[in-house]
Amino acid sequence: MPRRDNLAAMPPRREADALTGEWERHRRALWGLSYRMTGVAADADDVVQETFMRAMRDPPDRDRPVGPWLTKVAVNVARDLLRARKKRGYAGPWLPSPLASDDPQGEDASARATDEDPESRYGLLESTSFAFLLALEKLTPMQRAVLVLRDVIDYSVRETAEAVGSSEGAVKVAHLRARRAMAGYEGARVEMGGKAREDHLVMLQRFLAAVGAGDAAAVEALLADDVVVLSDGGGEFKAALRPIRGPADAAAFVIGVARKRPPPGGFAFGVYNGLPGLVVDAGRNGNRWAPTIFTQCALDGAGRIRAVYIVLTTRKLARM
Repeated sequence: MPRRDNLAAMPPRREADALTGEWERHRRALWGLSYRMTGVAADADDVVQETFMRAMRDPPDRDRPVGPWLTKVAVNVARDLLRARKKRGYAGPWLPSPLASDDPQGEDASARATDEDPESRYGLLESTSFAFLLALEKLTPMQRAVLVLRDVIDYSVRETAEAVGSSEGAVKVAHLRARRAMAGYEGARVEMGGKAREDHLVMLQRFLAAVGAGDAAAVEALLADDVVVLSDGGGEFKAALRPIRGPADAAAFVIGVARKRPPPGGFAFGVYNGLPGLVVDAGRNGNRWAPTIFTQCALDGAGRIRAVYIVLTTRKLARM
């Protein structure tokens, strides 16, 4: 079927206004779904915009509920984006884009799912965490869509099958495989809440102070035995092209980078993706050093740092 891109193919004015109103009503939920599907705020913006454009070009039947139809379009646009991203590859470790926890777009993935919903396997806050989004990256686009719809938004098998355009049997198989692939995340899963935020902030501050002092022993004392440092420069800025593992190597890496970089022009702590993070304004400089740096730590069950996330790419820090 040819695309209807000209104005004559658009729905009548009244119908277009009604459709725009429906889209506005569902936009925040669609954005939350798209962010969890892609892990990048800019990609979520693109998915929501493309969903709206498709709705205007080829509006759903008047007797069909608009919400599920918009969800189906957004899920399939996001899956196409994920396939293209995997095909292109990525320079070095991939990390999500930080999302301020007071960003209204990140608050709601679906009107039916809340952090207190006992039917949802993962709460809305947890499902935006770096650890969760990184675990989703290991899934196929189909598995990711099914897991987000079933375990975050609490869609039924039938609703999920309609959203992904597949059979209920295929959805059940994809869901089982997705949960199996999430086993590593499940084993390291930690609470996210008020006390957890306080603990993470204290450890992040201690970690940064030790790095700033160049005290390798103090840095290592804060790190778990299986700690990993992931730095995402996206090929745009200087960053480690592989994960840095183990306390000794991790400490040497972060202290070495801190010594080489120009002094920061300013910094601010905030809550991002449910946990404290630091945004550093490093200023414009040469030698491919990033002008903005985001850093966040994740703790293990014993309260030690098990992961250090460093995001440098311009596109992922556009909301900072």
